[in-house]
Amino acid sequence: MATETYSPSLAPARPGIETRIAEAGFVLLLLLVIVGLTPFDDRTPAALNARAAASEGGDALRQLAYVGVFAMIVFGAMRIRGLAMLRAMPLMLAVLMIWCLMTSIWSTEPDVVARRAMLSIIFVSSVMLSIDTLGVRRTFELWYGVLAAVIVADWISVALIHNAIHLPSDVESELAGSWRGVHAHKNSAGAAVATASIIFFFKALETRQRRDILLTVAAIGFLIMTRSKSSIGLLPIGLAAGFVYRAARRNALDRAIAATVTALFLLFLGVAIAINWEMIARIFDDPQQFTGRAAIWQAEFAYIRDHPLIGAGFGSFGNTGVRSPLYQYVGADWVAHIGEGHNGYLEMLVTVGGIGLFIGLIVLVVQPFIQFWSAKRTDVAFNAMLFALFTFDLMHNFMESDFVNVTSGQWGQLLLIVGFLRVQGREADEGRVRRVWRT
Repeated sequence: MATETYSPSLAPARPGIETRIAEAGFVLLLLLVIVGLTPFDDRTPAALNARAAASEGGDALRQLAYVGVFAMIVFGAMRIRGLAMLRAMPLMLAVLMIWCLMTSIWSTEPDVVARRAMLSIIFVSSVMLSIDTLGVRRTFELWYGVLAAVIVADWISVALIHNAIHLPSDVESELAGSWRGVHAHKNSAGAAVATASIIFFFKALETRQRRDILLTVAAIGFLIMTRSKSSIGLLPIGLAAGFVYRAARRNALDRAIAATVTALFLLFLGVAIAINWEMIARIFDDPQQFTGRAAIWQAEFAYIRDHPLIGAGFGSFGNTGVRSPLYQYVGADWVAHIGEGHNGYLEMLVTVGGIGLFIGLIVLVVQPFIQFWSAKRTDVAFNAMLFALFTFDLMHNFMESDFVNVTSGQWGQLLLIVGFLRVQGREADEGRVRRVWRT
């Protein structure tokens, strides 16, 4: 009987310094977008006005942070992938970024638009390069680890830090008592922990590991305490979409059943809206409903009617004061000082116009949806989780402005989904497909 010997060539290669640097850059990028640079801020009117002024004039700290992590990721990508790294950016996503930059040409605030567009290009490139360089499995492991650490930090912060819960002195006094943990606002906290809930739930469903189950419970519990209505309401919709995807990927009969269920759901939703239309109309006619969203949406629609194609310029919507494209539609009213449009689709129409929105819908909605049903998606459990997140993000943009917004965790998440789908296809072509979760 031959004696077994150790062969160094068969041992897994230890990651080099370039891989470690790329991983560190990606982790820092996740922390920037999930937690941000202002955890536990006081949220007093003076502090918020100071941050709005800093954003308007160019937030040097944020720019330095994003450029720094971009440099780390590019260094690792160049050493590992070489010139192949140039193929990391999907073509249509590159077109969208170029269009965002081009809007500075006709914007009344070209400097602001160009600066924010370049920061967005850096952020998008960082996400795409990270997934292309590290691969699907390793990228997800780092994402999972960061989310787990953030959830633990959220719970610890609530117990130890006064400002981890919105205080009565908050500029939005109605938020008092809502948990936000290490996040800047209860809505950003809600979206982050809803994302974590979906990821932990589907992983627990597959692995049955105690850690995943406990993290799922912790994430959902914290989500409830944020009182973030949008995220709480959309979580079950996202989970249901993931289950529909799992069922539809099994065989033709299951796909037919899934399609029928989806059609019935949409029909039921349409009938419910039709029956209750008068009540819905009254809600939208009241500017104070949805924390003022109705008034913001009315102003956005008015602007879009007058400027349907090219928009006011990327990033010109929020924190621009009297220079906001909506100012002439709302005057000096409170809504003139908003930071976002509370609807990603409408805000894209306002800022990058119908042309930009069309490009965005192709790259962020249509292409990913088609890719989900490709035969290359052999890891059904992992892709069901991605589909749940994808559905959550698209629905979340009806209530918040996430699209092409570097300060939104959901924008980073949507980019991760686009990147995962792209690299999964490449790995399938190269014969290197591996299940992401080890059971």
